[in-house]
Amino acid sequence: MSILAFTLILLLGAYLAGLAGSLTGLGGGVVIIPLLTLGFNIDIRYAIGSALVASIATSSGSASAYVKEGITNMRLGMFLEIATTIGAVIGATIAIYMPTNVIAVIFGTVLIFSAVMTIRKKHDHNDVIGSVAARKLKLNGSYPTADGQVHYQLTNVFGGFSMMSLAGVLSGLLGIGSGALKVLAMDAAMRVPFKVSTTTSNFMIGVTAAASAVVYLQRGYIDPGIAFPVIIGVLGGATTGAKLLPRMNVKVLRIIFSVAISIVALNMMYNGFNNKF
Repeated sequence: MSILAFTLILLLGAYLAGLAGSLTGLGGGVVIIPLLTLGFNIDIRYAIGSALVASIATSSGSASAYVKEGITNMRLGMFLEIATTIGAVIGATIAIYMPTNVIAVIFGTVLIFSAVMTIRKKHDHNDVIGSVAARKLKLNGSYPTADGQVHYQLTNVFGGFSMMSLAGVLSGLLGIGSGALKVLAMDAAMRVPFKVSTTTSNFMIGVTAAASAVVYLQRGYIDPGIAFPVIIGVLGGATTGAKLLPRMNVKVLRIIFSVAISIVALNMMYNGFNNKF
């Protein structure tokens, strides 16, 4: 296959990955890494490096829009980013020395978990009594709705902080935003309203990915020939997805996509167990 043909196919694949990730909320990384490893037989570490760089680009664009709308809890995001950034550097360092087949098995497991999280019932948690730590750290906030500002309070701050450390490790290890785990930490542990948890998670993904990408860059696992088409394709797909989102039945789409992703995840786990990476 010529370099031009490879680049064009990769660009198209990345576009579709960004489109699917944007419409379902899973992010392009969960599609682009299996595409590169299973479709192009690219080393999983190079695939992770490219996915991390793409995450920085896509997160920056969408996060700024949510910040302008006043939905993102910036203070909460920066507080939790301490945990995810440290975790991301640890995860990326582990990935350098961990066998690729083990990474593939872990990736498949996390992918199935992310798919399940996508279709689970969402909660708003507007009646939570906040903890002392949340008040002292000034993490409670509000977000705009059609009926005016909705105020919310947070609880179990340090439980959420601990879960964010694990999310950071997985992000650095696997090259995906670990948005599902971040949302779970904020939703289940800290009782953050779903709209706030998803937008705050999106705000955090870029910073977490940047911390991980530094380690991959130092080790030479970010190849411009792979990374640039992935960035352009994922950005284009995510932009298209954002425009199509209001006109599509996202609930049905998420179920279909979650099933497809689970099949891909099982394939990666099978190949990982059989040392095919």
